[in-house]
Amino acid sequence: MLVSSIETDYRIVKGNNGMTMSVLKQENTILITCPKGISPYLRDEISNLDLPIMSELVAGIETVGTIEDAMRINLSIRTGHRVLFLIGKFIARNPGELYREVSKIPWEAYIDKDGYISVTSSVDSPAVKDPRFANVRCKDGIVDRFNNVFGTRPDSGSRRNRTVIHLFWQNDTCLVYLDTSGEPLSRHGYRKIALKAPMQETLAAATLLATRWDGTGHFINPMCGSGTLAIEAALIALNRPPGLLRNNFGFMHIKGFNTLSWKELRNHANRQSKKTTKGKIIASDISAEAVEAAKKNAATAGVEHLIDFHVCNFSDTPVPEGTGIVMLNPEYGERLGQINKLKITYHEIGNFFKQQCTGYWGYVFTGNLELAKYVGLRTKRRIPFYNSNIECRLLEYDLYDGSRKNNGSKREVT
Repeated sequence: MLVSSIETDYRIVKGNNGMTMSVLKQENTILITCPKGISPYLRDEISNLDLPIMSELVAGIETVGTIEDAMRINLSIRTGHRVLFLIGKFIARNPGELYREVSKIPWEAYIDKDGYISVTSSVDSPAVKDPRFANVRCKDGIVDRFNNVFGTRPDSGSRRNRTVIHLFWQNDTCLVYLDTSGEPLSRHGYRKIALKAPMQETLAAATLLATRWDGTGHFINPMCGSGTLAIEAALIALNRPPGLLRNNFGFMHIKGFNTLSWKELRNHANRQSKKTTKGKIIASDISAEAVEAAKKNAATAGVEHLIDFHVCNFSDTPVPEGTGIVMLNPEYGERLGQINKLKITYHEIGNFFKQQCTGYWGYVFTGNLELAKYVGLRTKRRIPFYNSNIECRLLEYDLYDGSRKNNGSKREVT
C-alpha cells in the first residue's frame, strides 16, 4: 500500500479565487469500491483512463494517482461506488490509539476550519464492538486537531454532501481516506422516479459492458421498468460519462479544490461525447406508469429524444431489422404462485427471441436459474453478477438467423 508522507504531502498555492489554499501534489493509493462481482468491469474502466491497476479486490480496484486523477475517475466511471484517496496508514490497537494517530494527520491542509465533515467507516476489529464508536473517535481526533491549531472546529454530522472521511480498520491496521465522491456514485443522478425493485445504475452499466455494447447496433429493452438499462445504454452509446449529471462531489470540499481543472475535465468530456446514436434504442413496458417514469428519468439524463418508448407487452416490442442487443430483466419470483406464472413468461421470452429477434444477441438478467430453463434456448455465456445479496446471471443467447457460420461464433455487436 503506497502512502506518501502525511505531513508533507501538500503545498500552498493561490487558488482560482485568489485565496491561499493547500492542495495535494503527490500520488497516493486510490481505492475505487464497487458491488461484489463488478470489479472486472471497473478494472477495465480504470485501465481505459490510463491508470495502473495495483490490485483487484472482490469489491474494488486499487490504483495510484493524484487528487486530479480522483476527479477524473469520479467523472468517468459507470461501475464504481466510491473513490477513496488514501492520506494515512497506522497501527491502532484500541480507540485511544486511533484517536491519537488520527489527530496527527494535518487536517487543516485538507479541510477548511469552517467546513463540514462526515465520517464513515468499515470496521472489523476486536478493539470495538460498535463501529459507530470508531466513527466518533475518528471525528474527535479531527476536530480536536482543529481546536489545537485554530481554536475552532468544523461542524460535523451524517450528511455526505461536503467533506467525507472514510476509516477502514481491520484488526489493528487503520487506513484513513478522503472520500472524493461524497454521495455514492451508484446514483447517476437521473433516476428521480424509481419503481418496484429497480436495477441499480452501476449494475445496469456493468451488465451492458459485459455484453460489449458500444452503440454500434440497436438496443431493445422490453420490460424496461423505470428505464435504467435503456438510459445507461444511451449514455454508453454517446460516450457521455455519468459524472456530467452531478453537480456535487466530495472532492469539491477538499481544501485546494481546483475549479478550473474541474471545468476543463468537464469540457473535455463534453467534447468527446457524441450527439446521436448509430442505432435505435427502444424501451417498452406493459405498465403505462413505468413508461412514463422511464421517460421522465430519460429526460433528466438528457437522452429522452434518443429512446423510442412503447406501452405494450414485451412480445409486442418492435425489433428493427439488423443487428444489436435485446435485454430483459424479468422478475425472479418469490412465492410458488408467482413462480408458476413466471414459468410461462420465461417460456414466452424464448419464443420472442426465436420469432422476432433473429440476428440479435439476446440477454436475460435473472436471479432464478430454475426459471431461466424455461427460456428453452442454449446459452452462449452465463455471466455472474449480484443484485444486492441475490446471486444472479446474465444469460447470453446467440439468436443467429441461419446465415452465420459456426452457429454465430463471431459477434456482430462488440
